[in-house]
Amino acid sequence: MSVKLSDLKVKLFTDGADKAQIVEMAKQPHIAGFTTNPSLLRKAGVTDYEAYARDLVAAVPDRHISFEVFSDDIPEIRAQARVIATWGEHVHVKLPVSTTRGETLYDLVRDLVNDGVKVNLTAIFDVPQVEEGVKALAGGAPSIISVFAGRLADLGIDYRPAISRAVALANATGNVEVIWASTREVWNVIEADEMGCHIITAPADVLKKLPALGSRTAAELSLDAVKAFRADALAAGLTLDLKGRAAAE
Repeated sequence: MSVKLSDLKVKLFTDGADKAQIVEMAKQPHIAGFTTNPSLLRKAGVTDYEAYARDLVAAVPDRHISFEVFSDDIPEIRAQARVIATWGEHVHVKLPVSTTRGETLYDLVRDLVNDGVKVNLTAIFDVPQVEEGVKALAGGAPSIISVFAGRLADLGIDYRPAISRAVALANATGNVEVIWASTREVWNVIEADEMGCHIITAPADVLKKLPALGSRTAAELSLDAVKAFRADALAAGLTLDLKGRAAAE
């Protein structure tokens, strides 16, 4: 049985920082929110972070948006988080699981969510991080833990233990949701939905394919491929001298 867009229970977030693209995606009722990060901001050419963020929140005031801190100093990370939290009602502050020196931020996360700051704890890759992360988030403001399933898959690492553990622990809280992050393909959306993830964040080019879910059968796709190969062979002018070969044999 094929899955259709209307069958999905997982919430769909767009991962990106281009304002025009975000505004375009926000027109789709099935897009529930947006996630950004410093790498995406750099790609989008953002230089004035706060001006950009406030403008984006004004453009899509009714959707979740995650904005990430960028300091590597824990006291400054705390200060940045508190500033970012003022940018809008639906803003979540993205905090990495650690500094570049490997200093974990669980204590800071706990302090912030207990003070009412909505946190998106990011760069989560393994079960111990999941367990400590959910523990830090539990009982505070509505928050998210982002498991980078796609990056694990890129290296042949099974992401299912981390995702499954995150979902189980988050469901036992009243305030934590799980994001399937670093999405690579449409099938990841189906996986995230089947595994009980609350949210998946994906590039716009992946999300734009979802309305086609369930529109073609495997047999139809096979015939489409055969027709495309035939059309391309004709367009390329491919030939083989079969008569000459037969004579030579």
